[in-house]
Amino acid sequence: MTRIAAVHGVLPTHRYHQREITDALAARSRPGAGAPERDRGVLDRVHASAGVRTRHLALPLERYAQLDGFGQANDLFIEEGLRLAEEALRAALDQAGLAPHEVDLVFATSVTGIAAPSLEARLAGRLGLRPDVKRVPVFGLGCAAGAAGLARVHDYLRGHPDQVAVLLSVELCSLTLQRGDTSAQNMVAGALFGDGAAALVAVGHDHPRRQEYAGPQVVATRSRLYPGTEDTLGWDIRDSGFTIVLGSDLPELVRLHLGEEVRSFLSAHDLKPDDITGWVCHPGGPKVLEALQETLGLKPDSLELTWRSLAEVGNLSSASVLHILRDTLTLRPPPAGTPGLMLALGPGFSSELVLLRW
Repeated sequence: MTRIAAVHGVLPTHRYHQREITDALAARSRPGAGAPERDRGVLDRVHASAGVRTRHLALPLERYAQLDGFGQANDLFIEEGLRLAEEALRAALDQAGLAPHEVDLVFATSVTGIAAPSLEARLAGRLGLRPDVKRVPVFGLGCAAGAAGLARVHDYLRGHPDQVAVLLSVELCSLTLQRGDTSAQNMVAGALFGDGAAALVAVGHDHPRRQEYAGPQVVATRSRLYPGTEDTLGWDIRDSGFTIVLGSDLPELVRLHLGEEVRSFLSAHDLKPDDITGWVCHPGGPKVLEALQETLGLKPDSLELTWRSLAEVGNLSSASVLHILRDTLTLRPPPAGTPGLMLALGPGFSSELVLLRW
């Protein structure tokens, strides 16, 4: 089975309290039809209820008002994204005791910017990856891509069990926020999402150093699309860039689908939700997390690290589950030999499940 050798998460240096971000967004948003006080009241309530205390942003807060269109924002995504990607990947490889030239595959994901050549290709030379390293840059999986990326790394290593694979996630959500958009969806996005990156290093079953690593093994994975939900979550691509699609029925879809999906997946391995000792769950927002806890009947502290991550850094899209996996390993390591579950949701509407063994 695939063994996780190291996980490292990084954050931009610009850290702000939620109230500072709320004030900045209020200042740059155009008020609604003659009702600025009402609009500010709605913004305050949305931000206060997001479960977020602080966030890290790619740029100083005052610079966002100066951004001039999608092109400039995307240029900054490449510039800042490369810096965070390099920091995350160097640190993860150092933790694993591996050199860049030992990496055989890089699976790189982001849904908050576009680059061709992709970020990992631009990074390869300065990091020291081999010229023949296999690369799989992925766009479109959204918040699910952290779990989906680990699943696809596992698929690769099953076929190449003596090799090393890396999952790299870079998400600069703040660069996608639409100035002047006072829709409920944009308000929620402005309240929830933060910036960050993460790298995970994994080795196959026959890698000579596999037994040295104390990280969990990947046991099994499951991907699921839920038909008829395509308009629930994602982007509308406009001249101004990425415009959030965020259906208000998302918590209800979690209640409708996720309990049955998770129980079915676990049952196939003779497990139940109560058997899981470590939940590595994407922080989709308070209502989504409450729906997940309710439908799975989880104990109050089961998602403690997910709630903590949401409060301290916000929703980092695909990077979040990797940050939470790191926190699980360092802050609340489950008993050896027990099962864990990584869970993330994404556009489609879709879910990604990864069964782990600590």
